[in-house]
Amino acid sequence: MVSRMRIGLVVLLVSVLSLWAAERRGARGETLGEAWGTAEREEAYYRIVDVPIPEELSLECGSFDILPDGRLAIGTRRGEIWLVEGAFTQYPQPEFHSFASGLDEVLGLGYRDGSFWITQQTEVTRVTDRDGDDRADAFETISDAWGFNHYHEFAFGSKPDAEGNVWVALCLSESYNSKVPFRGWCLKVTPDGETLPVCSGIRSPCGIGPNEHGVMFYAESQGPWNGSCSLKVLAQDGFMGHPVSYNWYDLTDALGPKPAEPQSRSRLAVERERVPQLVPYAVVFPYIRMGRSISGFQVDRTGGRFGPFSDQMFIGDFSLSVVMRATTEQVNGVWQGACYPFREGLATGLLACQFTPEGDLLLGGTNRGWPVRGPEAFSLQRLDWTGKMPFEILEITAAPDGFELSFTLPVDSAVAARPDTWTLGSFTHVYQQGYGSPEVDRTVPVVTEAVVSEDGLRVHLAVDGLVKGHVHEFDASPLRSATGEALLHANAYYTLNEIPVAAPTR
Repeated sequence: MVSRMRIGLVVLLVSVLSLWAAERRGARGETLGEAWGTAEREEAYYRIVDVPIPEELSLECGSFDILPDGRLAIGTRRGEIWLVEGAFTQYPQPEFHSFASGLDEVLGLGYRDGSFWITQQTEVTRVTDRDGDDRADAFETISDAWGFNHYHEFAFGSKPDAEGNVWVALCLSESYNSKVPFRGWCLKVTPDGETLPVCSGIRSPCGIGPNEHGVMFYAESQGPWNGSCSLKVLAQDGFMGHPVSYNWYDLTDALGPKPAEPQSRSRLAVERERVPQLVPYAVVFPYIRMGRSISGFQVDRTGGRFGPFSDQMFIGDFSLSVVMRATTEQVNGVWQGACYPFREGLATGLLACQFTPEGDLLLGGTNRGWPVRGPEAFSLQRLDWTGKMPFEILEITAAPDGFELSFTLPVDSAVAARPDTWTLGSFTHVYQQGYGSPEVDRTVPVVTEAVVSEDGLRVHLAVDGLVKGHVHEFDASPLRSATGEALLHANAYYTLNEIPVAAPTR
């Protein structure tokens, strides 16, 4: 009996270890297909480059900036600022220099006027090296106007904007409550320390900054009152959707009167009519298919050095260790847009991204002890364009009768002109107090006509069955380029808050 028990335990242990090993192989990209199944093809266009980290350093990157002298600055979850030389070369051999420590989760970092302007959990701080020895010696509190009493009360800060303001998106207390002042709000901190409320209703942000049009956005996570992850505009006096932070309207009249309570288990499009301050999601990232907890983002201003996606937003995901693209436009005064797969197979949970002076995309993060797809506890990596042009959906924009699609390479006009090449679907989420939402109210819009431009780079789709307020999903798997190449990523997702009555403003 004892012998059989031992054999059984050995078999169980071997099975568990085999499963663990298989999962690790998959996480490391040795078994492909865990996200979109495109990592092997993606490698031909965007190469993942590891930036070595000293063995003695646990580098949990939370924010980046580039100094005027070309060095990389890193703010970390462990409360440090590191200065790095040599991170941008083809075969990086970086040198790390400690600039500051003893801070508290540096999840916002920008350099302006000879100082770092950082966002910690508890404050916006100006950090300066006054004696020129490359070590911080002045730490000045610019604003600590919000409360803090729990480790999950994260604060994500932007780089200083054109006027020097730092925008701070404040996570709720314990992710579900708002127990101390302004948790769940966005505040704008001026260079002289004035703190101005922008909006309420934030749940769990992870990334804040301008979109491709220079308007401030933030990345929101799936959860209560958020059916899926999304990009949202930080509209002045707006309500981002989670009413638990309404209690802080009693502290200020800056945003006007408290909005009406939204009705749980409704739809966002319905509640927009009831609650005028409610700001709809600009870009919804369908859960699992497009990440699980989207994070830091930055606009490609490299002028083509990163490939064909100039002036588009690139955004990471913490849970699935992937990078995605997003584009936005304003239609009928409302922000909306699309998201697209880009690159899978990164080494850890992504928190921050930064374009380098050479035009590559730097990515960093940590698993922080939480489950993420990437196998490493922390990492610093780069995506370098190989110079080869991928065949991709470049951008989707809304039209009064459907959508305009552009491409990175000319399409096969005969294939693109067939309506049955294009498969569309639409759905929305339950706007509810409960955590997340299934995809509901599904419809099947039908492409009735596809008109290809003379140069083959654009296709106009006339669509019967557009649904205002729905995410419209595209599957263009049959499409081929003029040279017979399949799309690298055949799927994309457009959030149609408004249907244009005329040409949209982009």
